Amino acid sequence: MGCALSSKSLVSAIGRRRRGSRRFGVAVATATVVAFTGGVAQAAPDLGSSGSSDTGSLDAGSLASGSVGAGSSIPPALQEDPGPPPPVRDDITTAAIVAESSPTAQTQRLTVASPALRREVTLDVLLPADRSTARPVLYMLDGVSARNNKSGWMTHGAPEFFADKDTNVVMINGGRGSVYTDWDQADPKLGWNKWETFIAEELPPLIDAKLGTNRVRAVAGLSMGGQAAMMLTHRHPDLYRGVAAFSGCFTTDDTLGRLTIQTSVTSQGGDPTNMWSSPNGPQWSEHDSVKNAEKLRDKQIYLSVGNGIPGKYESNTDPKTLAVGVALEVGSKMCTEKLESRLDALKIPVTVRYESQGIHAWGYWTEQLPKAWPTLRKALGL
Repeated sequence: MGCALSSKSLVSAIGRRRRGSRRFGVAVATATVVAFTGGVAQAAPDLGSSGSSDTGSLDAGSLASGSVGAGSSIPPALQEDPGPPPPVRDDITTAAIVAESSPTAQTQRLTVASPALRREVTLDVLLPADRSTARPVLYMLDGVSARNNKSGWMTHGAPEFFADKDTNVVMINGGRGSVYTDWDQADPKLGWNKWETFIAEELPPLIDAKLGTNRVRAVAGLSMGGQAAMMLTHRHPDLYRGVAAFSGCFTTDDTLGRLTIQTSVTSQGGDPTNMWSSPNGPQWSEHDSVKNAEKLRDKQIYLSVGNGIPGKYESNTDPKTLAVGVALEVGSKMCTEKLESRLDALKIPVTVRYESQGIHAWGYWTEQLPKAWPTLRKALGL
């Protein structure tokens, strides 16, 4: 079936929208699903059978309250198949590095046994150009389709960019559709997720000891990983000195934020009710970086986002992929504007790049590495 909403229509919509439009985030998400399914009639049931287009509610949620229920944002036929969830083990009682290899002189592959995740997790590590003294660590997170066996950053510019930089870079593998947070219960599709505990509690002492770091840290990520990087920074302000987030969404307790979480999780076949099970529970507010922006004070912060207008990487992109890339980046721009506005109100300095072109795609995130580096370099004390 053909694409009912063309990429040209989405780009036109971008130009017509009013900055900060309250309903635009929901409209963009709806447009994305419609573009994929080929028509409103197909998309509507999966956007919330108990919601009303007249009131703007989704799954009995309310635009006024910012609530979005646990219904599926992405139709099952269009969800990615993550494969079977990683098996869990009950015999891992202590976090430890249990295996390592050195594919090249400046790269390592580490395997970590995690009691929190109840399994082993692999890390891709880039070593500093100069290892004559203790160096800092930059942690890097992937997007919603994160794979267990290799970080996307390894094939999208990180090894080349960091080859002459004096920092350790630790890229965490896995976490697909998890938002890198601690889930309340196991998910049939996405398995057992306690990523925040792993990243913020178990991993740092292991990395510091193994790599002989100076215990100075920053964190960066794209899309879902950008949201998680900001959440980790505001939730663990003593752990990270800086954060870089590319095309992320930084609210969780308003309509757009909840819909973003819902879309991230359901795009991989997961059920958001297994993440933060109570729709009115405290986790939604506690993970909201805009609400908790004061905790970002004294951090080095870098944000970037495109405007959804296709650019140099889209010449051979199929219409459906293009449509969703446009929509997601427009939503990310709204999210970025919202966090920037909140930081400005609090007089917390932030570096923001609004690119004149770009959809939600790897080519643009790779280009952000050198642009984000001055901010990250300062955070890392280099």
